[in-house]
Amino acid sequence: MTLSHADYQAIASKLKPNGQAFIDGAFCDAADGEKFETTNPASGDVLAEVAHCKAADVDRAVAAARRVFNEGTWSRAEPEERKEVLLQVAKLVREHAHELAVLESIDAGKTINDCKEEIGVEVPKFFQWYAEVADKTFGKVANTGPGALGLVVQEPIGVAGAILPWNFPLLMAAFKIAPALATGCSAVIKPAEQTPLSTLRLAELMHEAGVPAGVINVIPGYGETAGKAVGLHSDIDTVSFTGSTEVGRMFMRYSGDSNLKVVGLELGGKSPFIVLGDAVMDDDLIDHAAMAAFWNGGQNCSANMRQLIAAPLVEEFSSRIVDRVRAFKLGDPLDPATDIGSMITSDHKEMVMRYIQSGLDDGASKIVGGNSELPGHFIEPTVFQNVTPEMKIAREEIFGPVLGIMSVNSAEEALTVACDTDYGLHATVFTQDIDQAIHMARSLPCGTVSVNGYSEGDIKTPFGGYKQSGSLARDNGTEALEQYRQTKTIWIQTKAG
Repeated sequence: MTLSHADYQAIASKLKPNGQAFIDGAFCDAADGEKFETTNPASGDVLAEVAHCKAADVDRAVAAARRVFNEGTWSRAEPEERKEVLLQVAKLVREHAHELAVLESIDAGKTINDCKEEIGVEVPKFFQWYAEVADKTFGKVANTGPGALGLVVQEPIGVAGAILPWNFPLLMAAFKIAPALATGCSAVIKPAEQTPLSTLRLAELMHEAGVPAGVINVIPGYGETAGKAVGLHSDIDTVSFTGSTEVGRMFMRYSGDSNLKVVGLELGGKSPFIVLGDAVMDDDLIDHAAMAAFWNGGQNCSANMRQLIAAPLVEEFSSRIVDRVRAFKLGDPLDPATDIGSMITSDHKEMVMRYIQSGLDDGASKIVGGNSELPGHFIEPTVFQNVTPEMKIAREEIFGPVLGIMSVNSAEEALTVACDTDYGLHATVFTQDIDQAIHMARSLPCGTVSVNGYSEGDIKTPFGGYKQSGSLARDNGTEALEQYRQTKTIWIQTKAG
């Protein structure tokens, strides 16, 4: 069903978001009663008062998660039972897709079109896919002689913590919750303080779907209080974190300072978009280049801001990307005609503008965009030319709508420049030469390489980073299950036959 701007505004006007914590199957206030406000970044309107959870609330949530895990209501349930409940979660998300998409849009400043795709399609797909995986993963039997039987079994690790980012709130919740629950874990979720509302609503729908009380707990709060308490909690067995590399380092330290819990990290990036000299400069390439830099307003860890273009193609590429960027519409995220929504906060907007000024100061040429004199936290998509590898905008993650064009004279120069970074999350390569494509893909030190199109893969393919873009843990695919399982060997002595 296609809805209009007015339809989405009407849905938004009827929403009454609940900002309480969700612990042990019920909404509740923070233990000390403190609250903070969450606002619509596109308008500044206050959406809800949110429970300001701290260590005491994390303790309550972990106690509930541990109790139900030990009772076995979920952890020792038949995998087919967990499957049916998770399929019901997927069904309820689809049924409430318009409500959840609008809630996400007004809380995060994301365009309604992106929210519809992420929540109406991707989020239920995650719960459905991991529901189907739940009863289709197996242990192993070791190859032994007749005197022993060796079994290798996978068991749920226990209580899983998840720390979510603000750029894809509900999608990242599904990334973590679906595989964790499919394995039999209980979960304690800390949504970003900027965007807690959709995850809280999801917890309510999951309870309605039949997830037992205590299996899913959502504790809104700030990183330095609730997030830190999750990282340091000695009764949390694993933490999956998506966010900045700086904060990822903190969670590694928290693990070392507490119970050496497993820490899965999906962190920042400075990903290259490489156009080799034989690439066809058509609308498809330009659309992918624009999406790679400006999807979600550039607030995306896998954004391809560094665009390395073969020197003979730079002039045409620059002209066509400027035309494409000028066609983007900024505006009300609830308007289906809007292409780029708001930055998440005024502080974040100011940080992105400092990067834009840095590009100018370092000698890059701004050829379109950069205007921030707009109501709300909006920034026009910005394109720089004559970017060089030592510039700040070429080295640091901007997390905003900024694209930098870098001229390269050969595929090997492109590879050298692309690899000259602390990050290794994603890369895109355009070429008609399959041998060159394979060479580039194998040589780029990053978790995902997309050829002749910008993509992160799909639910079946693992997503994560090399170098300072993450740990060995991966989201998506069956690989995501490994964050939430531990391996046990059962060795049985037998009488030789």
